[in-house]
Amino acid sequence: MTSKKVVLAYSGGLDTSAIAKWLTLEGYEVVCFLADLGQKVESLDAIREKGLFSGAKKVIIKNIQEEFVRDIVFEGLQWNALYEGEYLLGTSYARPLITKYLVQIAEEEGADFIAHGATGKGNDQVRFELSAYALNPNIQVIVPWRTPEFLAKFPGRQELIEFSALHGIPVKATKSQPWSSDENLMHISFESGMLEDPSVRPLEEMFELTVSPQKAPDTPTEISITFESGIPISVNGKNLPPHELLSLLNDIGGKNGVGRADIVENRFVGMKSRGVYETPGGTILLKAHRAAESLTLEKDTAHLKDRLMPEFAELVYNGFWYSPKMKALRAFVQETQKNVSATVKLEIYKGNVMIIGRTSEKSLYNQDIASMEADSGKYQPADAGGFIKLLSLPLKAVKRQ
Repeated sequence: MTSKKVVLAYSGGLDTSAIAKWLTLEGYEVVCFLADLGQKVESLDAIREKGLFSGAKKVIIKNIQEEFVRDIVFEGLQWNALYEGEYLLGTSYARPLITKYLVQIAEEEGADFIAHGATGKGNDQVRFELSAYALNPNIQVIVPWRTPEFLAKFPGRQELIEFSALHGIPVKATKSQPWSSDENLMHISFESGMLEDPSVRPLEEMFELTVSPQKAPDTPTEISITFESGIPISVNGKNLPPHELLSLLNDIGGKNGVGRADIVENRFVGMKSRGVYETPGGTILLKAHRAAESLTLEKDTAHLKDRLMPEFAELVYNGFWYSPKMKALRAFVQETQKNVSATVKLEIYKGNVMIIGRTSEKSLYNQDIASMEADSGKYQPADAGGFIKLLSLPLKAVKRQ
């Protein structure tokens, strides 16, 4: 007989608290799992108590901040990954790691089911479920927001609030903040509510990680970031664990108005969606990493990597972290990063991140060759004539047709 035990991806918010109770009323034994990815939450003890009060038999909380930044965020950084040229993939990065632990806990608890609170119109449902099936093809996924009985009972948030009140579940839900958000160490995202009209400017009070550039300090902040094999290891000469390094840069960037993005993106499920993001530390690291590569990465490899980057970003965005294609791309990027070791100096000022210097023992930059001021004999300008002549041959041939 199939087990009726389910592991629920739990945040402690309105939706997942109501879902936990609904699942218990449907006859499931619920185990809640909260992934601590550095999001700002009420006390973890309070979340555990809320989960238990919502009907869960057990609430498991795991701090996976270091693993998240080390194994996923920094790998995306090695790619300089951007989806559609702007989105730094903060939410997308989190889902495969959360799912890894959902599946692991289900196996440990003897549960045949996992569940999530992602909606039927979003990308997260795809990310959770593709990751789950890649890790355990036999796992079964319960998706309340695609279940007719659930949708009939809860057509909107007001019904969720009333249901929670009926069962005495404490939730913080208000109409004074007409948006939803998702946060981890990489970023915070905002969508829905007023943001569904792409012509409406976000309210300033919505932003949580950054001040507006106009209110940022009038004095620039100078920092240095050191990379080893494409991974940032220190800020201003101080070595830090991955999650602490990103947290520090979030603080520096946030105080200086860095990292806001307002995007209309193409969701994997087929619609356009407007999202607003704050990614202060990630924005600084992207700029710094590209500067480190500019000094140390050979041209053809760098250009090939730039052409492949959208493939990586799209796989992450669409939920294919555990796919064979991703495995191949991850092997490729590790090879490209072997010599990307450098220290980059930056100036952070009123929403801007500017490179002001870079050094590396593995630098490919040769001042003797590049200089316009002196002839070192290593480069003969006259040779460029033959180079251009050969390149022009097919162009001349076409013109004669």
